Amino acid sequence: MDKQQQNSTMASNDPNLPDPSGDPQPGDLIEIFRPAYQHWALYLGDGYIINLTPLDENQAAPMSSVKSVFSRKAVVRMQLLKEVVGSDSYRVNNKYDHNHTPLAVSEIIQRAQVLIGQEVSYDLLGSNCEHFVTLLRYGEGVSEQATRAIGAISLVTAAASAFSVLGLINTRSRKKPF
Repeated sequence: MDKQQQNSTMASNDPNLPDPSGDPQPGDLIEIFRPAYQHWALYLGDGYIINLTPLDENQAAPMSSVKSVFSRKAVVRMQLLKEVVGSDSYRVNNKYDHNHTPLAVSEIIQRAQVLIGQEVSYDLLGSNCEHFVTLLRYGEGVSEQATRAIGAISLVTAAASAFSVLGLINTRSRKKPF
């Protein structure tokens, strides 16, 4: 299996199933599939990842990113991949490697380790968990998830504006005297 195929293969937490994606390598991006969104982490090695978590350390893993959205703050934590994934599924997904050059693994890990325990700002559209890990891997924060959300918001805004204009035109045409 080539690296591109390996990076898009789903991994499972079922101990009875083989892990088709192989072991993540240090510096790999890990995409964790939550019920309503994807959470992102960066693999450090020996089963550990670095990721953004809410300030309240007691929050359950599946709610991590959701709670950070409301507080606009997050903490950089090193945690076991299996504990962060919980009952969800994940995959190694270095999807930006085709148009962004990854930094050297030693630099990625060094940059990550310096941030452990730090409080950082969190913004769903401009500074989320995917931006965080891609900044570590490539030196540039990228998030397709945020881009899609911005596109959806723009579409809804444009549609609402169009309906408002149409409603205004329709209202004016009904009020015209004969």
